[in-house]
Amino acid sequence: MSVSQVQHANIDTKKNDKILKPLFSKQAECSYVSCYCEENVWKLCQDVSLRVPEELDRCYVVFISNPCRTVPLWKQRAGREEDRLVIWDYHVIFLYSIDLKSCLVYDLDSELPFPTFFHKYVTETFRTDQVLKSDFHRFFRVVPAKYFLQHFSSDRRHMKRPDGSWIKPPPPYPAISTVASTHNLDEYINMEAESGPGQVFNLTEFVKRFYKIEK
Repeated sequence: MSVSQVQHANIDTKKNDKILKPLFSKQAECSYVSCYCEENVWKLCQDVSLRVPEELDRCYVVFISNPCRTVPLWKQRAGREEDRLVIWDYHVIFLYSIDLKSCLVYDLDSELPFPTFFHKYVTETFRTDQVLKSDFHRFFRVVPAKYFLQHFSSDRRHMKRPDGSWIKPPPPYPAISTVASTHNLDEYINMEAESGPGQVFNLTEFVKRFYKIEK
């Protein structure tokens, strides 16, 4: 199914509430600032909470990293080679999951369609850990979108040089903060299962969490 088919599917909520709904009209209309993926995804969560709040409980924020902060992802717009490989310190994506057969991935930094079905995204973006050195294995912290929207904060310190100048220009809106915190980004990037919000999975576990192979 193409992206346009997902976005323009005939939706009958009276007959079936387990159907994918169009969360975002166009990728170009989404808030996006290069190298601020966590804030881009926070804005997606905010958009859903305002326009289709009934779907927010089906949405998840996924931080991708590892202890070495070296995670290879393919099909990234920032990639320069043909396969568009980038080794990020961390990356963040947005998931919309109805069930184990219906899950979409929204990645504003990917060359893949916006959205892309989970299995296709995983296959083309992560490939496999089996041929990679352990320093490059990907881990995934999965956080409910509602929790992320309410608790995430970042003062953008990680994007500043020692002299205070910006590595990359920040988003035009104020830094995201809560009453309790002005900066907790590292709690999400950290891949220790015993601490931090949500749940941490390796690649195999992550796939099993959101995709079931039909037999």
